[in-house]
Amino acid sequence: MAALDIAGTDKTPSVHFDPEAGTLEIVGCSIHENADRFFQPVLRAVEEYARVPGPRMSVKLRLTYFNSSSAKYILDMLRSMDDLHASGASRVKLEWHYDSDDLDMEEAGADYKALLGMPVKLVRN
Repeated sequence: MAALDIAGTDKTPSVHFDPEAGTLEIVGCSIHENADRFFQPVLRAVEEYARVPGPRMSVKLRLTYFNSSSAKYILDMLRSMDDLHASGASRVKLEWHYDSDDLDMEEAGADYKALLGMPVKLVRN
């Protein structure tokens, strides 16, 4: 499976998914006009990875802001990773990074942590 690299803009985050290394990193602001179009390649890559997963996957989210349509796709992606972890096929862990003065992003990370069974670490920057 090939790596997925999407360059970020002022409205979309950068995405780097390296299945060989077992890493998925999403960084930036996520306020898409069409979140479906942006996230579909990411969701497809995660689905493809789940067919033949590696032993470990590290997911890092470093978002400065995301809108409600992005939240749905982020949750869908994380649930797919959570299912993979729950199956025992791959040990998946999530790091949710947020700025120390950003209570909204801290709360969002705590909300996702409550919804997921995989290990979630909240990282204050």
